[in-house]
Amino acid sequence: MRRYWFGPAVIAAVILGFDQVTKAWIWERLGPVEGATLPLIDGWLSFTLIHNTGIAFGMFDAGFPHFFTVTSIIISLGAMYFYRYHLPTRRPLIQLCLGMIVGGAIGNIIDRLRFGFVIDFVHVSWFPGIFNVADSAITVGVAMLALFLLLAGDGQEGNAPSDDALLGDLLNQDPRGRRS
Repeated sequence: MRRYWFGPAVIAAVILGFDQVTKAWIWERLGPVEGATLPLIDGWLSFTLIHNTGIAFGMFDAGFPHFFTVTSIIISLGAMYFYRYHLPTRRPLIQLCLGMIVGGAIGNIIDRLRFGFVIDFVHVSWFPGIFNVADSAITVGVAMLALFLLLAGDGQEGNAPSDDALLGDLLNQDPRGRRS
């Protein structure tokens, strides 16, 4: 069991720690006033504090304070289930992706439970939303996982037998239940 979870847990802890430290620093530096800005690279990059009650990048404010908390928990549990039973868990890339996704999700869940919103602050002038470390980790983790699955398929080395292997087993049985 440890071999499946140690790598993703370490990565998730690093992402979570970095996310919470950066949010605490921004909160201390810019205060609770939404919209406060600290320019970094003139005209391109700044830290701008927003209270995000929607999902990543400030989209889709549901108007229900804990709607996205519950959905984030469900998605995180689903990602862990999918990882354990349907992905090649021994691959470091898969472990990295899961750690990034879960670490980022937990970082944003903590904010939602503490404040009722997520602290977002990275503002790139050409990008349509303001985000944080957790949002970045989730986005990059999902993109890398999707690219892996697109290029490598399900790997046939996951923890569950492939559909082809199951079909082959069924076809190799004779009607009396003995293998041919």
